[in-house]
Amino acid sequence: MRLELFSEGAAGEVTGSRHFLQIDDTILQIDCGAFQGRRKEAEQKNRAAAEQVRSVAAVILTHAHYDHCGMLPLLPKHGFDGNIYTTAASRDLAALIMADSARIQARDIQFLRKDAARAGREFEDEPLYDEQDVLKALNQMVSISYERPLPITPKVALSFYDAGHILGSSLAVFDITDDTDTKITVAFSGDLGRKDKSIIRDPVQIPDPDYLIMESTYGDRLHQDAHDALELLAQVVSSTAAKGGKVIIPAFAVERTQELIYMLHLLSDTKRIPDIPIYVDSPMAVNATSIFRVHPECYDQETHDAFILHHKNPFGFNNLHYAVTSQESKAINDVRGPAVIISSDGMCEAGRIRHHLIRTVEHPENTILIVGYMAAHTLGRRIKERTPQLHIFNRIYDLRARVESIDAFSAHADYREIDEYVRALDLKKLKAVYLVHGEQPAQEHLRDVLLSSGVREVQIVRYDRRYALQ
Repeated sequence: MRLELFSEGAAGEVTGSRHFLQIDDTILQIDCGAFQGRRKEAEQKNRAAAEQVRSVAAVILTHAHYDHCGMLPLLPKHGFDGNIYTTAASRDLAALIMADSARIQARDIQFLRKDAARAGREFEDEPLYDEQDVLKALNQMVSISYERPLPITPKVALSFYDAGHILGSSLAVFDITDDTDTKITVAFSGDLGRKDKSIIRDPVQIPDPDYLIMESTYGDRLHQDAHDALELLAQVVSSTAAKGGKVIIPAFAVERTQELIYMLHLLSDTKRIPDIPIYVDSPMAVNATSIFRVHPECYDQETHDAFILHHKNPFGFNNLHYAVTSQESKAINDVRGPAVIISSDGMCEAGRIRHHLIRTVEHPENTILIVGYMAAHTLGRRIKERTPQLHIFNRIYDLRARVESIDAFSAHADYREIDEYVRALDLKKLKAVYLVHGEQPAQEHLRDVLLSSGVREVQIVRYDRRYALQ
């Protein structure tokens, strides 16, 4: 039996996840994410996301982050009519993210056309996809509950296990039967989460695989303890409020924003932060929070005990204000005195966060709080690295605000947590680990860690290679 792995995204980098498993003449695609980075490069890579579409039998979505689901609508647009398998919560979140992307693309193209017309130039580009393509992709989605194997081809059964990364995230496990009725198990980690994260459950240990395709985002770093996040957040908010400043938090609308709301709710209830207004300025975050509310089956026991048993909304309290309309967003600018403002995009490349940054970055009483991964060449990375001058909306701003980072919020396992997860597997059965979704230094370090722990073979996946899995 021919069994091969190859990747066309998130190989040697952390965005644009697109991996493929070939079983004889059948190709399964795992994730179809958007590449995020330099605008021209991102455009080229995202337009190439449908190149394999006519050879793919089925698509498996591990979770609903944009870099894993953002290009799914390209597939039906270019002729794919097969099933897209995912969990119910991931389907709901992906619907939100893909529709939002379609609207942003339409607005961007409209702006660029007007700009070209004013300059007397022709502009022929079209959006990558529109809302009708999103609806087609959603119509092809098949929801699977955790740990309920489902045959997806005559030779392959698919199971999802909770990855503990975001709501609905999963490790995808493929049980493949060859011509001699021998079973081969191949597992894709998606993005592996961490133990003791707020709201969602810990990662679930999968059945022992023969081959494991593992993410490596934080393959060379260790996070702060997840238990420290609450205390660190309280310190940043309190110290900034004492100076009369604002805490500006760029956060992805899905998962990170809900986690922050949950923690600020706990801190407010226990009077560990001052009584100041907290704003969530992101229409998508508001909608995502509604989706979190309707999927309590994904909550961990602590969240269930703290809120659900007492019929309290974990995502709503007196000081919390949601801004949906542009007028509500602009009104935040008139707020005087201390406040917390959570806004998307998480890497500061788009969205309302940039409007808040231009009003705060030059004032030392304010704090910009980094709570997630910032990819290379993004505004968020430049802020995290404290670049003295920032280019925002075609203007240069001096960075005088305080910049703080809390790594304890990360939804990705660090190298020690990945190592612990892999070592809990049967290493005698595990033939090889293949590393994806990571930058080169992280992958090389994680490879060495896993090899020293007794993993037989560890390979770093490259774009120009196919990997035979037997």
